[in-house]
Amino acid sequence: MDREPRNAEAVASKQGVAFLVIDVQRGLFSKSTSVYRAEQMLENINALIARARRAGAVVVFIQHADKRTLVKGSEAWQLHPELHPVAGDRSIHKNHSSAFRETSLDQMLVEGKVGRVVVTGLVTHGCVKNACQDALSMGYEVVLVSDGHSSYSKQAPKMIHKWHQKLAEAGVEIVPAHEIAFGQCGLEDA
Repeated sequence: MDREPRNAEAVASKQGVAFLVIDVQRGLFSKSTSVYRAEQMLENINALIARARRAGAVVVFIQHADKRTLVKGSEAWQLHPELHPVAGDRSIHKNHSSAFRETSLDQMLVEGKVGRVVVTGLVTHGCVKNACQDALSMGYEVVLVSDGHSSYSKQAPKMIHKWHQKLAEAGVEIVPAHEIAFGQCGLEDA
């Protein structure tokens, strides 16, 4: 990313939390290899969406578009049918693997005084990883929901483990869904 990291004091003064649901779209659930632990991931994401809304956190649904499988506006591009955005939720449409690249996500978060992002979605080794890395480089505190992201790869368990380790080493908090609660100052014990 070509954006400079924010001043640590400026980030610390931003107490808002955003919950990012990345690329949980119909077309990614129809691949020849199924999404690893899809049912558990969807249940966890929906439970977290409800908690985030109750706490007044920003809920952002992010949808990827490409020219092959996720053509913007197509059935495959739509959110998974178990996700139900409501008035007040935000949406971001992207064409790159990071939700921050050439989108209004960063501006939206800055305007909402968000200092911490909680990340879920698809796929672990692509768009989820890239959003976490870019958010860190921009000065956000980043929490990756350990059981709230996945992939449709046969190697998904190994990739998830690998990226949990690498992202934790970089400064991302790796937290299971049941331990996440959205409060005014970030995460608290559930």
